[in-house]
Amino acid sequence: MGRLANMNRPAAVEISYDCMKFLITHNPTNATLNKFTEDLKKFKVNTLVRVCEATYDKAPVEKEGIQVVDWPFDDGAPPPTQIVDDWLKLLNTKFREEPGCCIAVHCVAGLGRKRRGAFNSKQLLYLEKYRPKMRLRFKDNNSHNCCVQ
Repeated sequence: MGRLANMNRPAAVEISYDCMKFLITHNPTNATLNKFTEDLKKFKVNTLVRVCEATYDKAPVEKEGIQVVDWPFDDGAPPPTQIVDDWLKLLNTKFREEPGCCIAVHCVAGLGRKRRGAFNSKQLLYLEKYRPKMRLRFKDNNSHNCCVQ
């Protein structure tokens, strides 16, 4: 049964932008947490951001040296300004301290990873109106400039 349940979960998606790597993944359960943590390690994740209410014990993930950050907000809604600000600070810190690392993110279902049309109108409007408030610039190990807005 556990194996069958895992087969229905969409695979994690890795996104690279300049010298930054992100892993967009599903929301695990305590029953699938060991496999989930192994996947995080395989992608060299050093930080996991949960943008939904916690549904599993984060201790096994943290035991593997992966920081778990909880920034829940309503499913299907755009992120509050404070979470966006905290996200940009996190990127600035993590990619400077550990170039080449990967930051994983998941919400309740992670539907936007594979399914066409998964973004709702509130999210699309937020993205259309988004204007960068700050710019993060740093260099990776190969002296390439990286920028986040």
